[in-house]
Amino acid sequence: MDNATLIATASVITAGLTIAIGGIGPALGEGRAVSTALSSLAQQPDAASTITRTLFVGLAMIESIAIYCFVVAMILIFANPFWNHVIATAAK
Repeated sequence: MDNATLIATASVITAGLTIAIGGIGPALGEGRAVSTALSSLAQQPDAASTITRTLFVGLAMIESIAIYCFVVAMILIFANPFWNHVIATAAK
């Protein structure tokens, strides 16, 4: 296996693991946050606006982790910095 094939294989596997692990954590966190918010709303319906606002801010912050993982995976697949090194080495 040449260097280009090895880098391509490692990039695709790493991107897949990044999406898999980076998707599980936020999904579990969002589920737990919504569950806790719903039980809080059931106990204190008067504080619904405050709980809902805080929930949406928290969900946005949790979701940003999954978006960062997606960006890293796309960089690994489409804009891998190691490709420049392989191309420069192959040109010599």
